[in-house]
Amino acid sequence: MKSNFKADLSKEKQLAPLLDSYYQKHLKHYSFKRVQHRKKQLQGIDLILKDKSSENEFFVDEKAQLDYINESLPTFAFELFYHKNEIQKQGWLFDVAKKTHFYALVTSIYSDEENVFTSCNITWVNREKLILRLHELGLNQNSLKRVCLHHTERHGKLILEQLDPRNQGYLFFSHQNKAEKPVNLILKLDFLERLGVSRRLV
Repeated sequence: MKSNFKADLSKEKQLAPLLDSYYQKHLKHYSFKRVQHRKKQLQGIDLILKDKSSENEFFVDEKAQLDYINESLPTFAFELFYHKNEIQKQGWLFDVAKKTHFYALVTSIYSDEENVFTSCNITWVNREKLILRLHELGLNQNSLKRVCLHHTERHGKLILEQLDPRNQGYLFFSHQNKAEKPVNLILKLDFLERLGVSRRLV
């Protein structure tokens, strides 16, 4: 098992111009600035949006399905936990150290024969609202941690009683095929919309 971290960073840089073109077209009431500072990126800030009328700033964390180029998935994986040096760490969804206001979920990423990214979808998710709605469903950081502690050696899908796996979501353990052994909350993109926490940008 090996980490794809460096390969993903390279793909993210290649993807950025396409994303920027979409932001310029669809976020006309905002100016935006890409964040290059590693410390800020680790705080969940890839992009700073500024409202042109109020000067209010919003921090955006871009999350791209880079393992699924030229595929269109109806779901997105929200990281709950991962391992580093055999120690379980807090994933980005509930990490209080993250300053993210919005996630830009980048899906249906397509590229041409020269491996140039040509199109993608972007779903805008309000992080605070998402966490609140999950909490209302009984899916908070503590309850999900308890579930994970009961399945430390599990690999694959785990159905949660709070979610319909067919049209809402489920847990997924990647303990055998990824070095970081992430545990992800898999949620349907249209379920996020029904929850009132997201909107499709493009």
